[in-house]
Amino acid sequence: MERHRRQKILIIVLAGIAIIEAIVIFGLLLSRPKRPAMKVRPAAPVVEKGRIAIVLDDWGYSLNNLAALRQIKYPLTLSILPNLAYSKRINQEGRALGFEVILHLPMEPREKLNLEQNTIMTNMDEKTIKEILASDLSSINYARGISNHMGSAAVNDLRTMTIIFTELKKRGLYFLDSYVSSEEVTSGLAAKMGLSFARRNVFLDNKNEPEYIKGQIYQLKVKARINGKAIGIGHDRKLTLQVLKEIMPQLEKEGYRFVAVSELVK
Repeated sequence: MERHRRQKILIIVLAGIAIIEAIVIFGLLLSRPKRPAMKVRPAAPVVEKGRIAIVLDDWGYSLNNLAALRQIKYPLTLSILPNLAYSKRINQEGRALGFEVILHLPMEPREKLNLEQNTIMTNMDEKTIKEILASDLSSINYARGISNHMGSAAVNDLRTMTIIFTELKKRGLYFLDSYVSSEEVTSGLAAKMGLSFARRNVFLDNKNEPEYIKGQIYQLKVKARINGKAIGIGHDRKLTLQVLKEIMPQLEKEGYRFVAVSELVK
């Protein structure tokens, strides 16, 4: 009997000690200073290294690359030839996709080969030049400007370019010089007339080879980094679109911003 009573007392004492220890530990936990929460630093913003405009020439012959075009999620400028089978369709599709549209105006080259219908020639009178330009612009009614298709002879002719620039100035359109001739009069004339003007820096796809196109885009990136902006011209080609789809996200991550040509005109 006495032994049983001693065991009971011992159990009570041990239980009491355990309770006291628990209270002490709990108190220590409450009194321990809280570690300040880790602050999550926001990612540093990407510094813009330059603006790049990509122009794709010669749309209007077909719809073959329309599906590939729809996969590009960055600004492009589509340069559309007038009065072809699909000129108006590309004009509408380009606008619907949010791309900038311009008229790719056929103009006289030095070599008179494979000329488009109603190519503007330097021996035409003023009335004929204005009529062709008006007709072509009605075919591409969303055009924000025009660029020269061929034109290595026309862009050197002051009279022809003055007629064209006067009409563009009236309509509030810009001129993008594809820069096919180092003797062109366009830049000086545009400055004199106060016409919005831009000039091509790099041709992207003179060779229809992926590594060549990537190399040209690299050159375009370098020019954008040095000058703050650059304009590259490619064409309505499946391979060109495929390379652009691959490269454009990479350049964006590096800090280059893609824009329409209208953002880069002077």
